[in-house]
Amino acid sequence: MHRSLKVGFISPYDHAFHGGVTSHINKLADKFRDWGHDVKIVAPCSSLQGITDPDFIPMGRPVPIPSGGSIARVSFSVWLRPFIKTVLQEQKFDVIHLHEPFAGFVPIGVLSLVNSVDAVTIGTFHTYRGTKLWGMGGNKLAMPLFRRLHGKIAVSNPAYQFINTHFPSDYNIIPNGINVDDFASADPFPELMDGKTNLLFLGRLEKRKGLKYALEAYSKLRWDWPDLRLVVVGAGKPDDDSFRIMSEHNLTDVVFAGNVSDYDVARYFKSAHIFCSPATGKESFGIVLLEAMAAGVPVVATEIEGYASVVDHGLNGLLVPPKDAEQLADAIASLLRDPELRARLSSNGSLRADEFRWDRVAGRVMDYYHQFLDEPKTALSQSLSS
Repeated sequence: MHRSLKVGFISPYDHAFHGGVTSHINKLADKFRDWGHDVKIVAPCSSLQGITDPDFIPMGRPVPIPSGGSIARVSFSVWLRPFIKTVLQEQKFDVIHLHEPFAGFVPIGVLSLVNSVDAVTIGTFHTYRGTKLWGMGGNKLAMPLFRRLHGKIAVSNPAYQFINTHFPSDYNIIPNGINVDDFASADPFPELMDGKTNLLFLGRLEKRKGLKYALEAYSKLRWDWPDLRLVVVGAGKPDDDSFRIMSEHNLTDVVFAGNVSDYDVARYFKSAHIFCSPATGKESFGIVLLEAMAAGVPVVATEIEGYASVVDHGLNGLLVPPKDAEQLADAIASLLRDPELRARLSSNGSLRADEFRWDRVAGRVMDYYHQFLDEPKTALSQSLSS
């Protein structure tokens, strides 16, 4: 049993806005607190409304910027430096765990000041093919700060391959986790359990998530399966191509649920008969696929590196080429025709999801902390000064 630690999670992203990294941090913090550790979360925040965590420390206001086909909400305020220094000195963290250490000023500001405190510093790299700055020499400018990290984590092999190209080092690959039981035991929406077959798309309505390919596939399927319904869950609005496809094919039975709570996300998964994720790329991991698997839903997804690290084609899901609505439709049709295939993928998917329970993932992270906490202090100081 590890001793109780004081851990500071440092996030670059708007804590008021739902996203993969923010969710990861919240769930990891919850698990550590369950185990008796003192955890603070430090992040920029656009609004404190709805944030109930008493151990959250807001750090500046974020601004939206384009990043990797998405929108990142980060802070670039250098005026935060004195506040960051005060927080580090007052909190006296045993471990400072930075997520995306170079995305925005908050983690960069923390890294620039870690020499003033006695803490182990860990960095987790979540993204795959994100910023172009590293290829333009930004990695050389950031290298002195990178060397202040005692430990480095990548959430998947694709994430490792990307970051190791620009910052070569030893990385521990520790994946994202999921609350398996939340999805397995969720209650479906009664209004969706009306005898129709629910094809679910869940993700932010950004081009790289591939909604237009789900709509194209649905337009090809609905004549042979008139009881098929497409349910779209996620923040944002459809792009012009998606609106065009819906208009040209006069698509009906497409339900747009918008942005929903984590609780309702699990309910939408539990209401689905098939989950479809036609993302076009830049996914470092397939957390949304694992959530579907945990709910017992057979998965059809694109064969991109982040997804292929989660799905074994034909065993626990089906993979199709990205940007190919025809093959996407064919894969969905194979599941519609074959209940036994759906059942087999569902059963194997549940086993796959079980490997990513937060208990297991958080335990690996905590064990990794102790690889450095248990080192002599002299070794730590040498690492910080290198």
